[in-house]
Amino acid sequence: MNKSISLAIATALCMNSGMTQAQEVNIGKSQMTIANRTLTPEALWAMGRVGTAQASPDGTKIAYQVGYYSVKENKGRQVLCIMDADGKNSRQLTTAATSESSPAWVDNSTIAYLAGGQLWTMNADGSNRRQLSKSKIAIEGFRFSPDRKKVLLIKSIPYHGTIQAQPADLPKSTGMVITDMNYRHWDHYVTEIAHPFLAEVTAEGITEGYDILDGQPYESPSAPFGGIEQFDWSTDSKVIAYTSRKKEGLQYAISTDSDIYLYNIETRTTKNLCKPEGYVAPKSDATKSLRHQPVNQQAGDLNVGYDINPKFSPDGKYIAWQSMERDGCESDRNRLCVYDLATGKKTYVTESFDSNVDDFVWAANAKELYFIGCWHATVNAYQTNLKGEVKQLTDGKHNYVAISLLGNNGKRLLALRQSMEQATEIYAITPAKKAKESVQTQLSFENKHFYDQLDLGKSEERWVKTTDGKDMLVWIITPPNFDPNKKYPAILYCQGGPQSPVSQYWSFRWNFQIMAANGYVIVAPNRRGLPGFGSQWNEEVSQDWAGQCMNDYFSAIDDAANNLPFVDKDRLGAVGASFGGFSVYWMAGNHNKRFKCFIAHNGAFNLESMYTDTEEAWFSNWEYDDAYWNKDLTAAAKRTYENSPHKMVDRWDTPILCIHGEKDYRINANQGMGAFNAARLRGIPAELLLFPDENHWVLKPQNGILWQRTFFNWLDRWLKK
Repeated sequence: MNKSISLAIATALCMNSGMTQAQEVNIGKSQMTIANRTLTPEALWAMGRVGTAQASPDGTKIAYQVGYYSVKENKGRQVLCIMDADGKNSRQLTTAATSESSPAWVDNSTIAYLAGGQLWTMNADGSNRRQLSKSKIAIEGFRFSPDRKKVLLIKSIPYHGTIQAQPADLPKSTGMVITDMNYRHWDHYVTEIAHPFLAEVTAEGITEGYDILDGQPYESPSAPFGGIEQFDWSTDSKVIAYTSRKKEGLQYAISTDSDIYLYNIETRTTKNLCKPEGYVAPKSDATKSLRHQPVNQQAGDLNVGYDINPKFSPDGKYIAWQSMERDGCESDRNRLCVYDLATGKKTYVTESFDSNVDDFVWAANAKELYFIGCWHATVNAYQTNLKGEVKQLTDGKHNYVAISLLGNNGKRLLALRQSMEQATEIYAITPAKKAKESVQTQLSFENKHFYDQLDLGKSEERWVKTTDGKDMLVWIITPPNFDPNKKYPAILYCQGGPQSPVSQYWSFRWNFQIMAANGYVIVAPNRRGLPGFGSQWNEEVSQDWAGQCMNDYFSAIDDAANNLPFVDKDRLGAVGASFGGFSVYWMAGNHNKRFKCFIAHNGAFNLESMYTDTEEAWFSNWEYDDAYWNKDLTAAAKRTYENSPHKMVDRWDTPILCIHGEKDYRINANQGMGAFNAARLRGIPAELLLFPDENHWVLKPQNGILWQRTFFNWLDRWLKK
């Protein structure tokens, strides 16, 4: 690790401590010493987290972002770095004690970035720092026009469509008068929404800008995770493409239908590329799945699903975006749609790839596109032409998580890559004519000094027969210094989603390496309902949460227990979060004494309660089929509610740890509390780890370490006797 990055870690560890720089460097070095070559929670939190990366237009340099966290200060800091395009001369650009983020090249010698809610620029060597904006509202994202005369800004504005504004004479009141659904989302109450602002670039800086959605009560980008990737500029700098789900309240809560819009700067007019002018969605029953309702049965060239992330082609003739087909289905297959701006014709160019497009970029020649997607539990890079002829570019046991051009000439691609053995790093891909033979070159080595001090486990794929005779890929992760002649306790890992792949990812919480470092074999199946194995496999979990996907879990753990001689079948546990937490709660009443303990994080326990508790009602509608009170429940809905874990507590007989965040509005904390209370009322050993300040994830450093310690203390207590 180079000295500048070491200093970045040291500074992050010592934020606001009042220490000298020399003291900070010393503390940074001490944090890099790992006892017994074993991965610990503290070591995980000391690692740098590579974020966004962007190449200069001429492709000679790469600016990128790294996050560091201080356990002592219980917060993180984002820093900016730069390196040559061959990975050499990496160095830190950040000088402030606070975060600097979102690096983007204005030209070959100037980098724009965000600091303190304002837009700044600096030279590529970090000199000549200049604050461009003095915005009254914090800037959350930005994108300069190709001619660099304008800049698009993301800002949040007050919104009172579902929560009324407080009376002026009651400024200290904390009550909220709520008038419709979508009054809270993910982890916050919806009192403001993001809007795009268009500002002019002048010699003095940039103007405040005007809201291109002024007066419209719709968000853009889309909450909770959307950012500047949901916007793009036309090549002539005259048109802005943006993503928006133009719905409010109840309609917002039951629908996933977002569209791609073109905003003409000169005329200040807007065109919807997904629907014809004057389109009105057919009425829907809000208490039933949209699967079989009129909105998903319309004729014509309509995009009624989730459409996001528009990108203009370099020649200005086309615009492409990621498109889901059906309204109400959050995990529909993400296709790549190409729209001809002259004719209005839409072509879906990844139809032969029966999985999701996770990210994409136009080739420099505007005749091809590069994309990344999951197949057989790895995420690789692919290429498609405008005819939809797809070719796999890379191969390997890893996940690519982002892709862009490494310079405007398009000869190489810039990508972020991770695996179960390595956190995210920056890579270059040189596309080859032959499939799977593209050259992949690692450019950043952010955490090499950690790996050099660690003994890591290994992940191997294993194909297991399911109860219905299908082949299922299961990852088996073994401990460091693995001895095949020993017997190890094993953990069945249950994935969330319910339609998220168990691929070659690196997590800083659900980390397979730290589980292995604690002496466990991990069994991680790509059970029914996960992408990367075709649409049919992916679909076979919706409306059947307690069906084949649960049989797949049992097939995976039974195969490991009976056929892997190093797995101790008398020391098995099951763990999971979200849908994985539901899976654990369900198995607690149906495992036939396979397991000695369970851990469920933010899992659904009572599906009737979950139906009305969650803020995204379209999810429950699609997955359950019906509101539980409907008298004409479908067979799928009856099966779902009858198999709710809370109805099986009378069969619980195994110790369980329940974990939940009270700011989780996707699966509310009453679910975890209810499961814990039920276990204790039954006399079953149980613990509840409750985080009042965390959402569906655990984001604060000290909470993260408490999570890990509690997690392994519980497993050790029951599986290492």
